[in-house]
Amino acid sequence: MSEFELYLRLGFEHISDLNGYDHILFVIALAAVYPLKEWKHLIVLVTAFTIGHSITLAMSTLGVVDVDADLIETLIPVTIFVTALLNIAERFAKDPEQALKRDWRAKYVLAVGFGLIHGLGFSNYLRAILGTEESLVLPLFSFNVGLELGQLVILVITFLVSGVVIGLVNRLLIRSGRPVANTQRNWAALLSIVIAVLSLTMIWG
Repeated sequence: MSEFELYLRLGFEHISDLNGYDHILFVIALAAVYPLKEWKHLIVLVTAFTIGHSITLAMSTLGVVDVDADLIETLIPVTIFVTALLNIAERFAKDPEQALKRDWRAKYVLAVGFGLIHGLGFSNYLRAILGTEESLVLPLFSFNVGLELGQLVILVITFLVSGVVIGLVNRLLIRSGRPVANTQRNWAALLSIVIAVLSLTMIWG
């Protein structure tokens, strides 16, 4: 296995590791309120998150910045909680669709900032496995590519699961003669509430 393949696999496994599901929850929280037709907005948010974590991943791994690991481990679930809370607030706004359109630019800025925090978390793991590597450029690049591939897989799974759940609920509602207009937003709110609760357990755990 080449050095590129090794660190690409490590990056993919790190973000998709169910034992450390904080990053997974954040990506799901980003995607929760966006139906598939709004994929452009989601791509913008994911790109913002990528920009943020790429910057601090590089700076921290190369030794340019050094932030206390315990602080980062606390801040990461805070970013998850805030993102989930914004999703919930949008659902219960007077006009949820308008709130979603209005707030996505603010979410872009937050995604960059939160990406900076997550990048420091990624770097703590990467620095721990670098060992005596003479050059950090290739490991850093391939690890980041692995992170992005893992992030893409999480997004695809999120959309697939959401699509199945929403489809099943809609069928049940149609059979019972009830409206189906709010199913996607209700599912996003429920998912965000679960994520918010999980993030609080991490903050206080």
